[in-house]
Amino acid sequence: MQMNLRQKGLLLFSIVFIFAMLRITFDKTAVFWYLYAFTILVCLAIAILNAKFFDELPTWHYLIFGIGYGTISYGIIRLAYEVGPLINMDPSRSVNKFLETFGPQHIGHYLLLIFVIIIGEEVFWRGYVQQALKSFMKPSLAVLVTAILCALIFIPSEFTPGMLAAFTLSLLWGFLYEWKKSLPLIIITHTVFILLLFLVLPLQ
Repeated sequence: MQMNLRQKGLLLFSIVFIFAMLRITFDKTAVFWYLYAFTILVCLAIAILNAKFFDELPTWHYLIFGIGYGTISYGIIRLAYEVGPLINMDPSRSVNKFLETFGPQHIGHYLLLIFVIIIGEEVFWRGYVQQALKSFMKPSLAVLVTAILCALIFIPSEFTPGMLAAFTLSLLWGFLYEWKKSLPLIIITHTVFILLLFLVLPLQ
């Protein structure tokens, strides 16, 4: 699908917007969750108004597959966390510091995370940006560029393990979206990953 000048400008604006807002958001720790949710809501609105989303799997398929792929995603991050100290790259201190500052602290944060942020991130990055980039490059390269962008937005946090995790998972979920053509599958996958990471089997 070819993009006209307005669509190209909107894509560029949305990417600049999320980078600029997250630069501010990571500096405002007291209202981090609310600024982050606001940023994602704006990006979600842009995506909904300017993209078409794939949903080619039956409901029970994306629910079952989402649980499976979410568990695999958690397993990858957990394995990296456990292996890190064995190769003199212990991420535990950095992870603990990040979670103390930006981690969800109460039910309100979890509600924002599950019902706003996860959905917004996947609709924006996988459903909008990744698909728009396919107008300029091959699908595999669009997945890679989107994953890089997803990782780079964490630069203001100075959380290197988070950047690496974001890149790895964005790459995985990006290819999964291209393969299965189901945005609900990616949202369920992301949700299961987050629930495992923060509530069921936290890294701490």
